[in-house]
Amino acid sequence: MDVMPLLLLVAGSAVVAAAARRTPVPAPLLLVAAGLAVSYLPGVPEYTLDPHIVLPLVLPPLLHTAATDSSYLDLRAQLRPVMLLSVGYVLFATFAVGWIAYLVVPGLPLTAALVLGAVVAPPDAVAATAVARRVGLPSRVTTILQGESLVNDATAITAYRVALAAAVGEGATWAGGIGEFLLAAVGGVGVGLVLMVPIHWLRTHLKEALLQNTLSLLIPFVAYAAAEQVHASGVLAVVVVALFLGHRAWEVDFATRLQEEAVWRMVAFVLESSVFALIGLQLPVVLKGLGEYEGSRAAGYAFVVFAVVVVSRFVWVYPATFLPHKLSARIREREGDLTWKGPFIISWAGMRGVVSLAIAFSIPLTVHGGEPFPERNLILFLTFTTVIGTLVVQGVTLPPLIRMLKLPTRDPQAETLAEANAQAQASRAAERRLEELLSDERNALPDPLAARLRAVLERRRNSVWERLGQANPITGESVDDTYRRLSREVIGAERAVFVKLRDGRYIDDEMLRTLLRRLDLEEAAAYREAQ
Repeated sequence: MDVMPLLLLVAGSAVVAAAARRTPVPAPLLLVAAGLAVSYLPGVPEYTLDPHIVLPLVLPPLLHTAATDSSYLDLRAQLRPVMLLSVGYVLFATFAVGWIAYLVVPGLPLTAALVLGAVVAPPDAVAATAVARRVGLPSRVTTILQGESLVNDATAITAYRVALAAAVGEGATWAGGIGEFLLAAVGGVGVGLVLMVPIHWLRTHLKEALLQNTLSLLIPFVAYAAAEQVHASGVLAVVVVALFLGHRAWEVDFATRLQEEAVWRMVAFVLESSVFALIGLQLPVVLKGLGEYEGSRAAGYAFVVFAVVVVSRFVWVYPATFLPHKLSARIREREGDLTWKGPFIISWAGMRGVVSLAIAFSIPLTVHGGEPFPERNLILFLTFTTVIGTLVVQGVTLPPLIRMLKLPTRDPQAETLAEANAQAQASRAAERRLEELLSDERNALPDPLAARLRAVLERRRNSVWERLGQANPITGESVDDTYRRLSREVIGAERAVFVKLRDGRYIDDEMLRTLLRRLDLEEAAAYREAQ
């Protein structure tokens, strides 16, 4: 097996993603553009999306990181709009795209057209949330987009399986399709509910952070595989387990949380970067075998499918938003007045991604009778153009559109004030507990150490309030910036002495690593206190 193409993909996509952080262009768009540009360079290997790799090996960790970073409480509060989008809209888009494609493309059977509809129905999790984080969407809109992206893949994959069964001649019926959908949904949630408690118990009882993080890396794959074994939705199983673990993460040892955060950020960065680069690199693959559809005909079909994908989201989102609000006094009381701006952004934030391409590449070459799958190459091409079109058109225009609409964003001053109040309450409780402990003769400490504990609590309490203060008139730094810089300077001075002592053979490398780790933890603590 030649690993060089894989190494080039990971390294190249990481470089492009890092460069994107220095530009106003969202990383997914720059990665796709780079993939398109590189795909025809001489010597570049042909990269084909393998659904047997993407769906069970790439999708679960991406879903896991997205779900653990989400808020279970916020998602529960927005459950109605999330389900209307992740289930209702995906099914609506499947039929809308399928029906229009059936009418427009000569010779395309309705069952194959519905396969296309299911393939392009689910918006991509990573693309929408990447743009949302960058432009600072209102928290409710961000929660709805995140929640939709966690569940819609399960709906689309199930709809695809039902449509594919009919297309290949397995005699699928409406009753069978509904039954398969219920099995996937209920089974996936059930598997997640069964797994989440024992997995969390194991995480809290393992004593070594290294073992806990090894378990953490295995969790999404275990949940996905367990659900798929019983023909349930692996996507829903992963999401349920990850939401529970994220909600109860405070019960896990601090060392595990620190390592876990670093590990998963690295995993998500590598996978997300590689996935979007792979999308662009599919251009030579999807253009093969178009035959009679090459040229203007294929471009015309691509435009029609893209337009239906975009318009169908508006057609669904506005009634799904305003009708429940108009019909239910309880919803009006809970959500307050609605404007057209939030639903407009939700409608426009419908970028498609790698899941659509992976599903499309899983379409079999032949049906049960041995004949070629009807218009398979055209379906691949239309999926590719829809993914590229939504990423480029909607992804590029979404940030300026959000700024133009002037949606209410998070108030940093109000959030800092809330954080300061929370920290003050926690510090008072900690101070009371500390005095209780110090009053017990079994916990006797020398006065300097007891004073140090009190000083740490005081510093933690005051640090957030200081963030509301004025900047240094000389340096322009905030109090936090100055504190962080001085901490790095003094710790750096200690670190230099330790290295000098090691080089002079006064201490060995093992002792140096122990001392440096202690300084690293202190520097991390100082940094977090000043955040």
